Amino acid sequence: MDIKSDLSSYSLQPRAARNLSNSTKSKPIMESITPRWLLNFLPWISVEAGIYRVNKRKNYNLLSTSNYPKPNEVLTDDTRQLSDIPPFKYMHPEAINTITPHLTKEQFDAGTTVTKAGIEGDKLYIVTKGKIEVTTTGPRGEVINIGILADGDFSDMDAFIQKSNRLVNITAITPSILYSINRDAFENWLASSPKDVLDQFNHANDLWDQTRMESNESGERSINVYSGSLGETDIPLTYPDYDETPKEYVLNIVQTILRINSQITDIFNQPINQLEEQMRLTVEAMLERQEWEIINNKEFGLLNSISPKMSIRSKNSVPTPDALDELLIRVWKKPAFFLAHPQAIAAFGRECTRRGVPPVAINIDGSPFITWRGVPLVPCDKLLINGKKNSYSCGTTNILLLRVGEEEQGVIGLHQPGIPDEKYMPSLSVKNGGIDVNGITSYILRLYYSAAVLAEDALGVLQDVEVGYYHDYE
Repeated sequence: MDIKSDLSSYSLQPRAARNLSNSTKSKPIMESITPRWLLNFLPWISVEAGIYRVNKRKNYNLLSTSNYPKPNEVLTDDTRQLSDIPPFKYMHPEAINTITPHLTKEQFDAGTTVTKAGIEGDKLYIVTKGKIEVTTTGPRGEVINIGILADGDFSDMDAFIQKSNRLVNITAITPSILYSINRDAFENWLASSPKDVLDQFNHANDLWDQTRMESNESGERSINVYSGSLGETDIPLTYPDYDETPKEYVLNIVQTILRINSQITDIFNQPINQLEEQMRLTVEAMLERQEWEIINNKEFGLLNSISPKMSIRSKNSVPTPDALDELLIRVWKKPAFFLAHPQAIAAFGRECTRRGVPPVAINIDGSPFITWRGVPLVPCDKLLINGKKNSYSCGTTNILLLRVGEEEQGVIGLHQPGIPDEKYMPSLSVKNGGIDVNGITSYILRLYYSAAVLAEDALGVLQDVEVGYYHDYE
C-alpha cells in the first residue's frame, strides 16, 4: 500500500470501514425455479390409501382391449397402425399381421392430390410419414376443411368398408408416405385367410356396426328416454351400464435423502437458517420434477393420456389462431386454460400480430397472461421442444387445453394430505434419518402425487407446432 497516499487521505476509507459493518445477505438463489402454474391451477383431490379409482359408464368402443390385448411387440411395423382402426381393432394381433403382404407403400409430394371426393372408396390409406389435408366441397362450391392427418392416422374407413363413394378430398401438405390397401387386395386377403381369421373379421365388423348403432358418440350405451305429448305410450326400458374394470391411479412419488453436516447448523446458522434453506431448495427441485412428471410421465402424464380424437394438427405447423380455435372446439365444455412452452406462446403471439388480432392480456394472481377467446395461455417449460426443456431456437412442441375439476369431469391432481411427518405442504413428508459417525444428519423427503383425466374430452392437444418461424424471413 502506498503510505504517502494513506497519509494524504482526508477521511476513513471505504475498504477499512466495511470491516466494521454488516452485509445484508440474500437467501440462496436457484435459477431453475419456475412459477409452476400447472401445479397452482390444478384442483387437488385428496385420496385415501394412495389410490384414486375413476368409475365410468361402460365404453363399448373399448371392448376389444379386454378381448384381445395387443402389445406392440406382437404387431409388425406395417400393421401396428391397423390395430387402432375399426374394425381391425377388434381382432387379434396375429390375425392383423396376415394383412401385411397386401399393403402397398405410396409416396406423394407436397401439393399432390391423393384422392378426390365422388369416386368409389376403393383404397384405405394410413399415414406413415408426413401430413395430409382432408377437405370437402360446400353447397356453394367452397372448400371446407375437415382436418389434418399425420403419422398413424387413417382416411375414410366408412367408404372403404361400405363400398360407397368418397365424401372428401385428400391432399398431401408435405412430402408424405402412406400405406394403402385397395379393394382387390383386401378381398384377396379375405378369400385367402384361414377360417378363424375370416370369422374374426366378420365378428369385428358386426361388433363395430352394433357399437355404432347402440352407443352414443362417446361410445357409451345410449340411455333410452321418451319425450312427447301426454297420453298412453310405451315407456322405454333402459339402464346406465358401468365399467366393470375401472382405472385406478396409484400415487407416484418423488423422493430424496438430504444430508447436512451438523457442524454447519451449529455455528453457521445466522442470519440465515442453513437447514431451512437446504430443505427449501430441495423441495423446490422436487416440485419441479413433480410438474414434469404430471406432463410427461408414461403412465399418468397428460401427454400420454390424450385420446386420439382429442388430438389435432396445424396445417402450417405453426400455432395459429385457427388451430387454437380447433382445440377449443374439442374441449368446448368449460375450457380452463391452455398450457404451452413460453416459446410456443411467443410463436402464437407472432401469428396473431401478423393477422392484426393481438390477444387480450389479463392478470391472474398478480401475473399477466395473454388469452385467446378469453382462455389464458399458461406458460410451462415442462412441455419440451424437440425433447429438450430449454431450447431457444427452432423446434416443435405441443400445446394443451384443459378442463379441470372433479365436478366438471376434468383434469385433477391427486395427493394424500395428513400423512405422517407431513411438513411444508400436503402430502410431503420429512423424516429424520438419523446422524452418522461423521456427524452428518440425514432427512428423508417424500412427495406423493399423481394426476387423472376423468373424461376424454377434458384434455386436447395441438401437436407438433413449430416455434421458430418468423414471417420476417418470407
